[in-house]
Amino acid sequence: MTFQRQLIYLDNNATTPIDKRVLEAMYPFLTDNFANANSTHQFGVGAYEAVKAARIQVAELLGAQPHEVVFTSGATEGINLAIKGVAEKYAKKGKHIVTVSTEHSAVLDTCQHLQGKGYEVTYLPVKQDGLVDLNELKRVLRSDTILVSVMYANNETGVIQPVKEIAALTHSVDAIFFCDGTQAVGKVPINVDDLGIDVLCFSGHKIYAPKGIGALYVKQHHGEKVMLEALQHGGGHERGLRSGTLNVPGIVAIGYACELARKEMKKNAESILTLRNYLESELLKIEDTVINGNTIERMYNVTNICFNGADSDAMIMGLSNNENDLPLIAVSNGSACTSTSIEPSHVLTAMGLHESAAFSSIRFSLGKYNTKKEIDVVIDVIKNVVSELRAMVN
Repeated sequence: MTFQRQLIYLDNNATTPIDKRVLEAMYPFLTDNFANANSTHQFGVGAYEAVKAARIQVAELLGAQPHEVVFTSGATEGINLAIKGVAEKYAKKGKHIVTVSTEHSAVLDTCQHLQGKGYEVTYLPVKQDGLVDLNELKRVLRSDTILVSVMYANNETGVIQPVKEIAALTHSVDAIFFCDGTQAVGKVPINVDDLGIDVLCFSGHKIYAPKGIGALYVKQHHGEKVMLEALQHGGGHERGLRSGTLNVPGIVAIGYACELARKEMKKNAESILTLRNYLESELLKIEDTVINGNTIERMYNVTNICFNGADSDAMIMGLSNNENDLPLIAVSNGSACTSTSIEPSHVLTAMGLHESAAFSSIRFSLGKYNTKKEIDVVIDVIKNVVSELRAMVN
């Protein structure tokens, strides 16, 4: 008889499981309705109509127009298309870009790439709570600034930046505001017009759709059009911005995931917030623990906690690879995209944490499928693991 170990997943900022309803929606386009959406025969028209419907679903979640939605393979591609696309298209106006030191590596690496091509990039520091200093942003903006790139919510701490205020400052120098919305879209209400966002990206696998599909919003209305230089060519798909055969099953999936998120956002937020607060309050009872980042302006599903004296890698190994009968618990000590790095989290060190504190910090990111019973188990296991690790050090 095989004993099934209990699995508890608290790494939803890295990826979410696919909602079964989303899987059901996309499945026919993997089997029966498999045609190319650009084919003109009846089968192709059916696929095209499915893509058209998904584009509407994405637009409705963002408060955008369907023709402003470009489908990509995910947020990393969207980030590259947004930043490089603006940089090339507006190079005659200037070559100054502003971003933040706590951005995702996809943004930071892209900006570093552009620096090698003659662009000047200003990396804004953050305050100890992870928030951008608006006065500092205002100070560094220049007449030759063409782009400001600031994420909506940080993937490691959940800290939410003052997006609307950042957009207003950006527009005061006639620059474009790009927002990486990966950790916020589908979780909190976002209206790109109200917030003043010109370009925004996100991934399907953060909102219970599969990996390999994402969307990019590019403003094209109210007499204002953001122009991007395409990164790849061949076929003129997606208004010439992203050539390549459309991933119809993935597009259907992200569209339906957006519709579900829009309809169920409030319910999900309430239940996840309750669980997050409970988990956090109990873990903070452990001696010498502290929350990293602003505790007010942050996503309701995330808590990043420093367990001083307990190495985070050892904690993760103890939670996910233990050989006893304890449940296997999935958590993280940073971005999944940099999980192989032996360096401390660049997000936490940018906030002023000492390396030892950064190496002792764990991110818990909850999702809509987590339960109170699971959280109770996690609390007990974490307390035991932290106690054992600290005893080994002492």
